Amino acid sequence: MKYENAGDLIPAELLREIQKYAAGKLLYIPSGDEKRAWGEASGYRDQLHRRNRMIRNKYAHGLTVSELADEYFLSLDSIKKIIYSKKNNHGYATYTPTIHSAVQYANAGILEEWIHCYVQFTRKAGPDSREFGKDHLYFGVVKFPLRLIQAEGIESDQRQVDEDNEQASASLPLLIQYEQGKFYCAEQKEMLAGLKQRKINAYPSIIVLKENADYKRFMNHYGTVLFFVGSSSI
Repeated sequence: MKYENAGDLIPAELLREIQKYAAGKLLYIPSGDEKRAWGEASGYRDQLHRRNRMIRNKYAHGLTVSELADEYFLSLDSIKKIIYSKKNNHGYATYTPTIHSAVQYANAGILEEWIHCYVQFTRKAGPDSREFGKDHLYFGVVKFPLRLIQAEGIESDQRQVDEDNEQASASLPLLIQYEQGKFYCAEQKEMLAGLKQRKINAYPSIIVLKENADYKRFMNHYGTVLFFVGSSSI
């Protein structure tokens, strides 16, 4: 490396400041381009973390090592390392069909993974379900005013929700689709009917957006007015 005279490169005022701390010393001045960890620039490292979390969730919900190896095209040993490695436990969010679990995932920036777990483990729709696909966008978990949801198909004044279903649904967030300026609850109509029977005005919800145009419209009108649900408020 070729050495340069600092007096030829650095303004006099700045040079005087440097001399206060390192006069006569040999300094190395980094270029300013911080060296990133492997995979950080491309996002590949983050993708691996997300994949590994899903593998551990699926294993916790009954999938075998062999099934996971087939699904992710990995060896049995690779799957075992992902499942049992202690370093993978950092920031691990455990899936349960509850508001609390959804908030944990949302706070970790992986709400989409909670949706996938819900589809596969709670609804048991299988990995090929497209109702809540990878291309969808998710916003939440937020306290959502139930009056904004379209009432069609919701028998809130006649339907009686039995006690077991009411207790089971009460812990789940609502999944609400936003399309062309309107909110729909196609997935959990009985649950919504039960909430309305109990005269609940706002309930923790996840907003599902299928198109970029819907996302932009939603953010313009609602993105800054809905309150996120925190762990302490559950």
